[in-house]
Amino acid sequence: MLILGVDIGGSGIKGAIVDTINGSLVTERYRIETPQPATPEAVALVLAEMVNHFNWTGLVGCGFPAAIQHGVSRTASNISPLFIGTNIDQLFSQATHCPCFCLNDADAAGLAEMNFGEGVGQTGVVLLITIGTGLGTVLFTEGSLLPNTELGHLYLKNGKKAEHYASDLVRQTKELGWKHWGKRFNKYLTQMEALFWPDLIVIGGGTSKHFDRFKVQITVDAPVRPAAFLNQAGIVGAALYAKLNADRMG
Repeated sequence: MLILGVDIGGSGIKGAIVDTINGSLVTERYRIETPQPATPEAVALVLAEMVNHFNWTGLVGCGFPAAIQHGVSRTASNISPLFIGTNIDQLFSQATHCPCFCLNDADAAGLAEMNFGEGVGQTGVVLLITIGTGLGTVLFTEGSLLPNTELGHLYLKNGKKAEHYASDLVRQTKELGWKHWGKRFNKYLTQMEALFWPDLIVIGGGTSKHFDRFKVQITVDAPVRPAAFLNQAGIVGAALYAKLNADRMG
């Protein structure tokens, strides 16, 4: 089944048509700058522009930088706070004239990884961490998603919020070497392991490309692997989420 997957971010909105059977993109990615300010109405108009670009009339899946509960945005990260309390499933569906299903952007990346990447066939608890401006987290148990985890906001034993101590933004801002930063990130992984005892930890985000440069610093018992998906994970996962919802609705 072909579905339009869209990854809505604070700086760019990217989309492509996805084959949800194998997780491949069947078109080139198309990117539009995120409007500033990124109000609900402005983002909805850009999403409509994305749909028109592909001449699309079917299902649309959207990864969105917020906690999403039953189609309603409960938070707002790098977008307008006016999104809080907005039913974005309804807003985007009305703007595009297509059925739209939205989920947290990190959860979208996790769905892609579990269905087509490193998580395929993995049983037990899988923790995916996307490293970027912050630390995004996704938890699966026996393949089922626990949505909207915000475990990058946990406080470490040193009293610092995890993403203020071990994100890629911190690494760049403080000009930390990979060894030094790797030790910081390992403290976060150690605390996460003590809380959730995952059977597999998958590292996503742009930093995963440099996994070989900091993996020696990681000491947790769980196997740790870089994600198979990179920039297209959010698009693929969003499309798959739309398919899963459509299937449930019959």
